[in-house]
Amino acid sequence: MNEFNIDRIVKKTVVVGMSGGVDSSVSAYLLKKDGYDVIGLFMQNWQSEPGEVCTSEIDFKDASLVCDKLDIPLHRANFSQEYWDNVFEEFLSEHKNGRTPNPDILCNREIKFKSFLKYAFTIGADYIATGHYASIKMSEIGPMLCRAKDLKKDQTYFLHEVRSSEFEKCIFPLSNLYKDEVRKIAKDIDLSVSNKKDSVGICFIGERNLKDFLGRFIDLEKGKILDEFGNNIGTHNGATLFTKGQRQGLNIGGIKNKQDLPWYVFDKDINKNEVHVCQGVDNELLFDSGLKMKKINWINEFNFEYPKTALLQVRHQHKPVKCTIVKESNKYNIKFEEKIRAVASGQSAVFYDNNVCLGGGIITETY
Repeated sequence: MNEFNIDRIVKKTVVVGMSGGVDSSVSAYLLKKDGYDVIGLFMQNWQSEPGEVCTSEIDFKDASLVCDKLDIPLHRANFSQEYWDNVFEEFLSEHKNGRTPNPDILCNREIKFKSFLKYAFTIGADYIATGHYASIKMSEIGPMLCRAKDLKKDQTYFLHEVRSSEFEKCIFPLSNLYKDEVRKIAKDIDLSVSNKKDSVGICFIGERNLKDFLGRFIDLEKGKILDEFGNNIGTHNGATLFTKGQRQGLNIGGIKNKQDLPWYVFDKDINKNEVHVCQGVDNELLFDSGLKMKKINWINEFNFEYPKTALLQVRHQHKPVKCTIVKESNKYNIKFEEKIRAVASGQSAVFYDNNVCLGGGIITETY
């Protein structure tokens, strides 16, 4: 547990977000071992339809087994309406407009650090805890979000829209642990989830075939796949399904007079329902030298002077690149020190000062 958490907290009641996975399970164990009064809270955020595999019921069963093993109470809360209103509708709206949103970021902002936080305090919490790989350090301007020790698992990118005031009441027990250490702890204390695979896919919804899933909510139409010269070389099932840098799902091959190289999406026209592709993983069309944003959500109340230099991360586990932030009248212009591959509008750009996560926002355009 990080030093900031230990120093600031007199042992009190902590409500842990129990997902049924190994990270939240070990988090609960570590907190109880360290003397806290621990309560588990399982969040149901997606209402499965008839015929669907109800993954939330599987996860709830796993969370229940862990809480029984640890001898801690487990509450269950249904936030499916909040999830639909504040996360999923925005997720759909962005896709309809041809952008590529990140539901994990929306989910952290609206559910895990808003609905969950509010509910936790109604059942006696002094603090909340999650299984995120991140850390919190105290500074003169309040709690600051910092990278976890395990940089390969670091999740600060997904937490950049959470405010400092919300981190004031949060503990990240895994901040100083590597993932293999977490699994070893789970195995050593015989937790049933010690070898459970990490969850992937859409936050709280799980692994889905994106075409089939989005097709239930958005009208998808077949359209043209064009090369960089405007030649029609294939057909897609809906332009909104594709994002810059994507290779999978194009089903292009054996094009006459073309090299035997893989094809990648470098652009799309959502109004014309067209996807534009080029060949070669290092094709210049896949790279950008800058981006623009309408808003940056700073975690703390920073008084920055512009131009501002920082490290920029445009996706989870992307290698940070030095950049310059220029504040203009109604937007921010971000210039990269070196070109970045596959930067897509709708995704999030997150800024760092060494290991401190400063904040970030939605990419509106690239250049």
